[in-house]
Amino acid sequence: MSQLDQFLVRAEALLARVEALLPQTGSQPDWAAATAFRWRKRGKDVVGFLQPVAHMAHFGLDDLHRIEVQKKQIEQNTRQFVNGAPANNVLLTGARGTGKSSLIKACLQQFSAQGLRLIEVDKADLADLPDIVDLVASRPERFIIFCDDLSFEEGEGGYKALKVALDGSIATQSDNVLIYATSNRRHLLPEKMSDNASYKHTDDGDVHPGETVEEKISLSERFGLWVSFYPFQQDDYLDIVAHWLGYFQCTPEQIALARGDALRWALQRGSRSGRIAWQFARDYAGKHA
Repeated sequence: MSQLDQFLVRAEALLARVEALLPQTGSQPDWAAATAFRWRKRGKDVVGFLQPVAHMAHFGLDDLHRIEVQKKQIEQNTRQFVNGAPANNVLLTGARGTGKSSLIKACLQQFSAQGLRLIEVDKADLADLPDIVDLVASRPERFIIFCDDLSFEEGEGGYKALKVALDGSIATQSDNVLIYATSNRRHLLPEKMSDNASYKHTDDGDVHPGETVEEKISLSERFGLWVSFYPFQQDDYLDIVAHWLGYFQCTPEQIALARGDALRWALQRGSRSGRIAWQFARDYAGKHA
């Protein structure tokens, strides 16, 4: 065997090993492996694939306290969707750590037995939304495409892909797909005081500044349902702390004694939120196990 033949044999073996590591382009995932999936890519120009999520958070709607109004709205919309009735894409906005993402994950646990599935998509991959929809359009399950902590800066193009996916493509949105997005920013794009200068024009300014403002709010308007979340009051925060301490099997006496520590914990972090309550409960329960 010549050196060239040896080289070709080794190159073929190397390519076979590399191909084994890459996902099959356009292949269907193992739908029975999980109820949640992530859209993943290996490399900039590689076709994306759905990766099953092996370990999901194990909490339900009953574990989310002091957001009863928001929970009722999301649960009702999701129930309509799972039952095949008309339902809306949803934008959850407001204070950080108040349960926006947790509510979507809890809905998955609530309705997964009825065929609900979750697909998490990063902001950087929003241009792939048409491919994701095409991949699941023929499936019998109902899919929520989940975009967490969504916001855009000036010049980013991902929001245009999302606008088209929501309501703007020549193809209608598949009836087994909805988009649920969370954001701390209601209009998703930064708004500036200069946007309001509708009657002031510079030599190189916007000829129609009012249209610029409309462009910035048009993405949010394509979500049929807006759900707002607000900072918790002290009693709300303590109620959530008590719930999570009970979740970690603390006794009623321990829960009562933890109130002062819980308030100091929140004060140090400058926030009273569900996330802060969860973090305190983990710390306190771990120390007093």
